[in-house]
Amino acid sequence: MRSIRPSFTARRGRNARRRTSPVLGAVALASVLALTATACDSGDTNADSQASASASAAGDGKITIPDDIKDKLKEHGIDLDNWKNGAWKNWDKDDWLREAQDYINPIIKGLWDPDRMREAEDPDRGVDDNDLSGDQGVTDPTPAAVDAKSVATTYHANVPEAGKVFFDAPEGTMVCSATVVEDPAHPGKSNLVWTAGHCVHAGKDGGWYRNIAFVPSYNDSGKTSAQLETATKEEAAPYGVWWGDWTRTSDQWIAQGGETGGKGSAYDFAVIHVTPEEGGSGKSLEETVGSALPVDFNAPAVTKVDSITATGYPAAEPFDGQKLYQCTDKPGRLSIKASDPTMYRIGCTMTGGSSGGGWVATGSDGKPALVSNTSIGPVTSGWLAGPRLGEVAKGVYDSVSDKFAGQ
Repeated sequence: MRSIRPSFTARRGRNARRRTSPVLGAVALASVLALTATACDSGDTNADSQASASASAAGDGKITIPDDIKDKLKEHGIDLDNWKNGAWKNWDKDDWLREAQDYINPIIKGLWDPDRMREAEDPDRGVDDNDLSGDQGVTDPTPAAVDAKSVATTYHANVPEAGKVFFDAPEGTMVCSATVVEDPAHPGKSNLVWTAGHCVHAGKDGGWYRNIAFVPSYNDSGKTSAQLETATKEEAAPYGVWWGDWTRTSDQWIAQGGETGGKGSAYDFAVIHVTPEEGGSGKSLEETVGSALPVDFNAPAVTKVDSITATGYPAAEPFDGQKLYQCTDKPGRLSIKASDPTMYRIGCTMTGGSSGGGWVATGSDGKPALVSNTSIGPVTSGWLAGPRLGEVAKGVYDSVSDKFAGQ
C-alpha cells in the first residue's frame, strides 16, 4: 500500500500505501527470456503494448529470439544479453521507460530465488448504480483499528487465490500482494492476476517497474524468516514463479500517482497476465492453484456493504512479509478528491507489503467476489483504503482479457 505501498529492500521497516481519473494505460510486462521475447509497439489512444512475436525452439532445443523483436529492443537501446546480465539495474531517468507502448520486461530465469523473495520489502506510501451519489466526496470517521489475523496454513487450502508480486524499482527489490482472478475469455483457465497500480508503475514521476513476477501461495506452510533462509525454491514458491507477459493499469495512476499521499488512489489497480517461468505443464495459473475469484465491477455502494475481508502479506514492521494475514471489517467511506469515486476504508493493522492484496465481499450476485484491493493507509497503520471498482477498472480488466482471448 502507499503509506501503503509495495516494500523496498532499501526501505526496511517503512509502511507503504498509494492513487486518479478515467483513462487507461497498458503495458506489455514480460517476455520469457528462455521462451519468448516481447517488445512494445503500438501507439494507439488506449496505449496498448503488444507482444509482437514469440521465441521459437531450434532443432537443438535452444531458444531463438526473432530478429524483429531484437530490432525493437535495439530501438530502445536495449541489448537482450546485456539486460539479462544486469543492464536492467540502470534506472537513469532518461532511460526509464514510462509510456505504456515502450515497456519491456524480459524474463530472467532464476532471478527470483528464495533469498531474493524473502528479502523483498514493501514500497512506502502514506496516506453510479447503488446510489453512489450519496458516497461521492464523503469521508466517514476514521475506523477503529482491527488486528490483522494470520491465515491458517496451508495458505493454499484456505486462500488459494492469494500470492505475492515481486518486482525491482530504483530503491531496491520490492513486493506487493495480489489475487488470481477469473478470465471471462478463458473460463476455468485464467492467467490473470489483480493487484494495485502502484505495484507495477511508479506513477507521475517514474515509469514501469521491472522483473515483475507473481508467486501464488508464497511460503505456503508459513515458515518463519529464519526457516526460509534455508528453504528451497519449491518451499518458497510451491506453485511456481509466474512472470507477467502483459499488464495494464489506469492512465490516472500513471498521470497522478505518487510514492506517498492519496493522489490517483481511486484508480490504483492493475491486471497482469502471467506465464510460468519454467514453461510449465501446459496448465493455466487457475488450473495450477485450483481457484480464481470473480471481479465485481458493480459492487454495492460503501454504505450497503456489510463486511469486507482484505488479504495480504504485510512486510513493514511489526510484520516481516513472510506470512499471510487478513482483516475483516464493515467498510466506511474515504474521499481523497471530491470529483473521484469514493473509496472503501476498513480498520486494519496490516502494513506495507499488503498493497495490491484482494478485498472480498458479497458481490452484486450474492456470491463472494473481489471488489477492491489495498491501495493506501496511514504511516502509523490502523486502517486501509481501496478503490471501488467501476467502469475504468472494468476497461483495464477487459483489455487484458481481450488481448489473449484468441490464444
